[in-house]
Amino acid sequence: MEHLVSQISRRKFILTAGATAMLGLGLKGCSTAQNQSSTIQMANVNAGSSGNETTKARIGFIGQTDAAPLVIAKVKELFAKHGVPDVELVKQPSWGVTRDNLQIGSAGGGLDGAMVLSPMPYHISMGTITVNNKKLPMYLVARLNTGGQGISVSNRYQDANVALDASKIKERVDRERAAGNYLRFAHTFKGGNSDLILRYWLAAGGIDPNKDVISLVVPGSQLVPNIKVNNIDGFCVGDPWHVRLIDQKLGYTALVTNEFWQDHPEKALSFRSDWVDRYPNATKSIAKALMEAQQWCDKPENRIQMATIISDSEWAKVPVKDVKDRLTGRIYYGNNRPVVENSPNIMRYWDNFASYPFKSHDLWFLTENMRWGQISTTIDMKQVIDRVNREDIWRAAAKELNLPAAQIPADTSRGVEKFFDGVKFDPNNPTAYLNSLQIKQA
Repeated sequence: MEHLVSQISRRKFILTAGATAMLGLGLKGCSTAQNQSSTIQMANVNAGSSGNETTKARIGFIGQTDAAPLVIAKVKELFAKHGVPDVELVKQPSWGVTRDNLQIGSAGGGLDGAMVLSPMPYHISMGTITVNNKKLPMYLVARLNTGGQGISVSNRYQDANVALDASKIKERVDRERAAGNYLRFAHTFKGGNSDLILRYWLAAGGIDPNKDVISLVVPGSQLVPNIKVNNIDGFCVGDPWHVRLIDQKLGYTALVTNEFWQDHPEKALSFRSDWVDRYPNATKSIAKALMEAQQWCDKPENRIQMATIISDSEWAKVPVKDVKDRLTGRIYYGNNRPVVENSPNIMRYWDNFASYPFKSHDLWFLTENMRWGQISTTIDMKQVIDRVNREDIWRAAAKELNLPAAQIPADTSRGVEKFFDGVKFDPNNPTAYLNSLQIKQA
């Protein structure tokens, strides 16, 4: 890949943060077979439920629509309702800074927990993305949302009219590569959601993301400016960046990610494990506040108010118009595709078990990271997931909220997942899934 690095070095990119630098067992039995540490963790969750050990927590967030449940829990005083009134939401400029502040911890001015890309707690726990590769145990407590992201491309590819089928730009990719001018696609964090979705989409169209194009990490706020000066050709991210690209007449949305994978997992709430182990009841109380906020966010009558709240400078700092349409199901792609009204392909925060952290989803993220050589294929994935995924905290919070049984998943697996290209992921056989993929590094 040295020739690709040299290509990058010839260009001046508009960046505010730099790029961050088997298959074990399937998920079968995850819901029943827990190791000793998991038993201890469950005991901690149920211990001392009469009160919280602290009223404080420093939780990081990125200013985009995925953060809505955390913002609503703060604004609507749901944290206070559940005995943690001093939860502080700390805005982060990038996922890389979020990672660094989690590693520092609140004692050093960093964070106790954060809104994260779902694979991040695993990478941090395994030391694959941390400073000096130091392993920092993390717990994933809840999912914040599902769906609601997208892939957009520059108007330079209007004639391709690319959508789910990325092969429409393969001829252009091949031609530019042969001339030494690689197309450049951006995401927000290596090994994260947008990276894996972008790679899958390209590969499904016959484009090898490791060989045929250059893949770059660019903070969300810098994606549109980089399209404008032709530094990148497309990107995968959440809102409001797709709408901003269209409003500036610089590009169009190829797909919203619910078209890629219906109700796919997105951001999560994660904490340093030492903080949770010290404050198990406070953690559970934060989870309860979050879950109540998620229920509020998914009521259609609240969506406009939610968009207005999160648009404030303290949170996302964007015009309401940049976020309200896609949050309410109006999707304007920005090219010749018709505007879709009342689309089911919206971001969800509670419905369809959006809040519950399915272990089967974490298994997909780990498998895809293995696919692209971003984590070792010798990892026992079931063991790692049982250590990091704390769905037991979610269930304990759900019990105390007296949620109806219909809103609590019966199992830690959502079952077989199907993607837009017909490929299926069976969490009981991730090896078969990986073997079925034609383009991969593993």
